[in-house]
Amino acid sequence: MSRGGTTKNREDGPERRCIVTGETAPKSGLIRFVVGPDHAVVPDVLEKLPGRGIYVASTRDALDAAKKGQFSRSAKQAVTVPDALTAEVERQLSRRVVDLIAMARKAGLAVCGFEKVKGWLAGGARVRVLLQAADGSERGKAKLWTPEGARYFNCLTGAELGLAFGRQSVIHGALAAGGISDRVVMEAARLRGLREIDDSDPAVGKDM
Repeated sequence: MSRGGTTKNREDGPERRCIVTGETAPKSGLIRFVVGPDHAVVPDVLEKLPGRGIYVASTRDALDAAKKGQFSRSAKQAVTVPDALTAEVERQLSRRVVDLIAMARKAGLAVCGFEKVKGWLAGGARVRVLLQAADGSERGKAKLWTPEGARYFNCLTGAELGLAFGRQSVIHGALAAGGISDRVVMEAARLRGLREIDDSDPAVGKDM
């Protein structure tokens, strides 16, 4: 059983315990940290750094709380926690999401622009993710809809989405089904939690 009493989906992968909440959850929803040789806490968003992993839920409250002694208690030693640790995790996560979307674009699995995205949605394309900029017009975003079984995210800014698509700014984007898109879903969910973004689709409830 997982948090909330629901049955854990095996596809969620291995679980780890958050040092702040004490709850066990899939690693995909946590941020891994390690203690470096200089005893400083280092975020390991890609989970490739050597050393014992310390896991914290991907929320700003959890990360801020972890800096108040939880890292030292978990590491069982005095550690140095950078003042800007939360901001650095956010920066790394946003860059990770942008890079993955760029990879999807290069693989032919992504489009951007209102008309192209709408064409995919209306044409029956197998859309895995609908992306809309957090700072885009709510009226414009409400004109698009998330297909059944797809995911909706608006945790990136127009400039960040633009970086992913090689443009100055992008408000609307969509990803087709595929392994890269699944990785975008995982990383965007972590970023959404950290940025405390309400990712409810503005088109939900409208007659499409």
